Amino acid sequence: MIAKYISRTLLYAVLLIAALFFLAPFYVMLATSLKDAAQIRSGNLLSLPTSINFDAWGLAWSSACTGVDCRGLQPYFWNSVTMAVPAVLLSTAWGAINGYVLSLWKFKGSELLFGFLLFGVFMPFQVVLLPMSQVLGFLNLSSSIGGLVLVHCLAGMAGTTLFFRNYYTAIPRELVNAARIDGAGFWRIFWRIVLPLSTPILMVTLIWQFTNIWNDFLFGVAFSGADSKPITVGLNNMANTSSSVKSYNVDMAAAVIAGLPTMLVYVLAGQYFVKGLTAGAVKG
Repeated sequence: MIAKYISRTLLYAVLLIAALFFLAPFYVMLATSLKDAAQIRSGNLLSLPTSINFDAWGLAWSSACTGVDCRGLQPYFWNSVTMAVPAVLLSTAWGAINGYVLSLWKFKGSELLFGFLLFGVFMPFQVVLLPMSQVLGFLNLSSSIGGLVLVHCLAGMAGTTLFFRNYYTAIPRELVNAARIDGAGFWRIFWRIVLPLSTPILMVTLIWQFTNIWNDFLFGVAFSGADSKPITVGLNNMANTSSSVKSYNVDMAAAVIAGLPTMLVYVLAGQYFVKGLTAGAVKG
């Protein structure tokens, strides 16, 4: 009994240390963003603010300079929202249909096709920058939010297909066969039988895709234009904008603002993410 108590105490201690280690950067960013310049100069990174000051947040949102543009992160934030929402929904729907076909409507060569799709999961995105830029130019989508949506849908197709295909292989084929005997077709089976069983994997894929797309910097800096840059590019430009006095509190506030949407997603829907994974989202 004592050994069990000691082992549990050690386990909690290790978990607590790990949590503190990973939360330390967030604490530094949040604490620094609430300080004014005098507190930053007189204190250290780990010191608490002597008084709460939200001026840096207002500057980061609406008036801090990113290069020669002094509108803060606000336009970049809304660019990311306009890009991420349709890209997440479209890539998730695309993956669901692909996974449905490759698991429950197999055809000759479907396993080979799935194998080729898996290459997209492990392929470094740097190798597609040049051909993707040529495709966007051909479609007249260069330097636009629509082009970024298309890029993220294509980049996420392999991963979302893998998630849904592996999840749908656990659905008894007898359900599909019985529905086909009753006269149900491809889309009716998908909407009436498969999709209602897909809530766990839908949550996993939506959260996964939103995190990847919102936090992406490579595609954002490579394929965006002056009016379509996402928030990651805006944050980088703000941090690298030279001035006579470096405003660390503004930079930290901007970093917290950029990370808030993904943090909120995990706080509000994190339990569904864990349930989806344990329900078989990555098995197979």
